[in-house]
Amino acid sequence: MARNTIYLIGAGIAGCEGLSDKALEVIGHAEVLVGRQRHLDRFPDFAGEKMVLGELAPLLAFLQATDKRVVVLATGDPNFFGTGRFLLRNLPKERLEIFANVTSMQYAFARIKEPWDDAIFLSIQGRGMARSIDKIIAAEKACILTDAVNTPALIARELIDRGAEGYDAWLCEDLGMPTEKFTRTTIKGLLTLQHSELNILILVRAWEPTLTRYPLIGVDDDEFASMKKHFTHQEVRAVTLAKLKLQNDLVLWDIGAGSGSVSIEASNLIPNGKLFAIEKNSQYVTFLKQNLEKFCARNVKLVEAYAPDGLDDLPDPDRVFIGGAGGNLEEIIEQVDRRLKGDGLIVINAVTLDTLTKSIEALEYHGYQIEVVCINVSRTKPLTEFKLFEAQNPVYVITAWKGAE
Repeated sequence: MARNTIYLIGAGIAGCEGLSDKALEVIGHAEVLVGRQRHLDRFPDFAGEKMVLGELAPLLAFLQATDKRVVVLATGDPNFFGTGRFLLRNLPKERLEIFANVTSMQYAFARIKEPWDDAIFLSIQGRGMARSIDKIIAAEKACILTDAVNTPALIARELIDRGAEGYDAWLCEDLGMPTEKFTRTTIKGLLTLQHSELNILILVRAWEPTLTRYPLIGVDDDEFASMKKHFTHQEVRAVTLAKLKLQNDLVLWDIGAGSGSVSIEASNLIPNGKLFAIEKNSQYVTFLKQNLEKFCARNVKLVEAYAPDGLDDLPDPDRVFIGGAGGNLEEIIEQVDRRLKGDGLIVINAVTLDTLTKSIEALEYHGYQIEVVCINVSRTKPLTEFKLFEAQNPVYVITAWKGAE
């Protein structure tokens, strides 16, 4: 097996600028120079063999077999969404020597005069964008490598559909080339903007209602728009969220979401999670939409369906909260049981003994272990010069999971 060192060298944005004397010396002594055609064209006087980089599998086979001195050219930092990750995964690390350069993303931020240390960096080139959209809407600043399929316009459409259009958008095209271009626009502006296939999209959050006066958990009840105060109240909501044992990147179904108070506070706690608020009552939906917009719950998707309808199209959940079942409790639990991940949890809030009994019977029938907490809340009510307590209805918080006794 060949053991020669393979040199992976990041070229500058426009050409050979930024290459160290050592990198130029390595290129000068190479027998084979591998890279995209635009990279190879930057070295017209190279005396050895030039190989146009195509699919990575043939490149790997060549590198594993050859005894020649090989330099692989890339743009910017080869370890940053580049060839480096593939080669490091498939070749012994001691065979590789890497020369990094300025990345195209760094260059783009410098040209638009925007700091980049607080940005997230994503590549959807050949990867699809589903998980990337989740990360974008949880971020204040994002830089995205696009491709011919996952275009800036398609990204914009996904963001608009998720209610996350409050960004300034910079479309950075043909970096380092004579046709280099930087266009500032809006998310909606991206829908019709013509662009080069070689582009980077930078999104900087520009506006949204301020959340500084709202806590992550424990939002005052009066802040939620609702119908006749029918929603999960602050103290019960806090216990409910604790019982859900939320972790980042989880999928949460909020069935019978009402005005969305649980979904909204859950979205604050798991900004990279996927949350689905399922609600059919048209009056509740009106208030739910208002609250999602007010609290900028960008990773909550409203599903207007009468559960268990509408659940089939959702990803399998890690957590399920049932705040209202509309008379379909047994059917909902049966559907949830089929879809819930192995280490998942179900939390149900019951106000009546009937709902408590039905929940326990249905969950035990499907093999769940159960814990029930009864929450009795009384708040002070300033009726006179004396402070009196006013009791709220008790709420039963049922937590269910599967596992060994």
